[in-house]
Amino acid sequence: MDKIIVLDFGSQYSHLICRRIRSFSVYAELVPYNISFTKLKKMNPKGIILSGSPSSIYTNNHPIPTKYIFKIGIPILGICYGHQLIVSNFGGIVKNANKEYGSATLTIKNNSNLLDDVGENTKAWMSHGDEAVKIPDGFKIIASTNKSHAAAIENTTKFIYGIQFHPEVIHTENGIQILQNFVLKICNAKKEWSMKNFIDDATKKISAIKDEVMCGVSGGIDSTVTALLIHKSIGVRLKCVFIDNGLLRIDEVKVVQEIFAKMGIKIITINAQKRFLSRLKRISDSEKKRTIIGEEFIKIFSEYAKLNNNLKWLAQGTLYPDAIESGVSYGPSSIIKTHHNVGGIPNWMTLKILEPIRDLYKDDVRKIAAILNIPDEVINRHPFPGPGLAVRIIGEVTPKKLKIVRFASKIVEEELTKSKIYDEVWQAYAAVGDDHATGVTGDKRKVGNIVMIRVVNSIDAMTADWTRLPHAVLETISNRITNEVDGVVWVSYVISSKPPATIEPQ
Repeated sequence: MDKIIVLDFGSQYSHLICRRIRSFSVYAELVPYNISFTKLKKMNPKGIILSGSPSSIYTNNHPIPTKYIFKIGIPILGICYGHQLIVSNFGGIVKNANKEYGSATLTIKNNSNLLDDVGENTKAWMSHGDEAVKIPDGFKIIASTNKSHAAAIENTTKFIYGIQFHPEVIHTENGIQILQNFVLKICNAKKEWSMKNFIDDATKKISAIKDEVMCGVSGGIDSTVTALLIHKSIGVRLKCVFIDNGLLRIDEVKVVQEIFAKMGIKIITINAQKRFLSRLKRISDSEKKRTIIGEEFIKIFSEYAKLNNNLKWLAQGTLYPDAIESGVSYGPSSIIKTHHNVGGIPNWMTLKILEPIRDLYKDDVRKIAAILNIPDEVINRHPFPGPGLAVRIIGEVTPKKLKIVRFASKIVEEELTKSKIYDEVWQAYAAVGDDHATGVTGDKRKVGNIVMIRVVNSIDAMTADWTRLPHAVLETISNRITNEVDGVVWVSYVISSKPPATIEPQ
């Protein structure tokens, strides 16, 4: 089928470009920036996109693709660093100049197929400290912002386009339109890809495994879809293992067992609360907590595998945002935070890893879940971090803080459900740290914890915005938490978007 190839130079949004293109029913694939020209040509792409990068084009050892890429004769679009790479390659000049982060107004300067149906002015998401101060001969400027005079350029003779902003993120108003223009109009790619294709391909690959497969499940949509895909492929050779790490929501074990019972899949539940909580004592650093939790999960899975016919395979519901935030993508990306099931996996592990949905985003997984007839209560559940409540507790994990987070989060979910808001938002929870404030209870001074409420809207978790909850709902949540959760005197509401914040506090 027709495909678009995305060269990954290490941007946190690299895979998001693929995800957007796939939403047009066009197959897109992410490959290393230094893929050989021979391999690239064999893939026979209809177009190539050069991603962003944390690197600068003028520094030593900056990532560079094969020099033949610009002679391949098919359309090329450079985004952010990719844009600067094009400028530099054809003789233009890129310097550390006007920094531009966040939303900017993009003004269209000249007619261009790339910017069809975008309008004269539109909002674009910028994230750069370098700028193309001189564009190459043969190129023309097609859009600019107050700080980037060459925010979009093109050379229609060579079919090469460059944009300084990120069309793949939802904060760029007409970013989807721009990508559609490139993929469907300029590359003339056919719409031949679907989630059904993905399921068929995944089950075919999994069916080739002749051994038994152990799958770590949590009750979340990612591991549930992973388990169902494997069950669909190899049947009873699937062994689902659910580990109670003592960092779960209220009644989570019961909920998970009921979910899998409804789907007719047997799960083995292992109570490992003491193991995890003892290892987390006196640990405050968030990266250490994530690494410890990841290692303990693998120890338990390895022990179970050894006791059960020496199982060789461990399946996980890893998504691509987990991989890129952990710095484990194709390009030289930075580590945002180590996900326990990616960067937290110890080097000594001997189990083979099976991750059938690693190249997908959460909204893709939910579409697959619907096709596989997974119950709505599973599809609509808010994401819950693999390391559990440990990453919603800032500082050391203590019994007191665990109790506060559990009950406060339960109140948040209950009130959003009552207000019919729960299904309209991406994620909602309560977090707690070591900060204390003064309150008054029964006419007496009382020093207690501060609870932080976090509710966000998102599509794929790569970017997120804080939810503007009705004041009445916030008031009810605050009143209930301070009255019903022992030790809490203040409730605050987090209004930071991602970026610059992350969705989880740690």
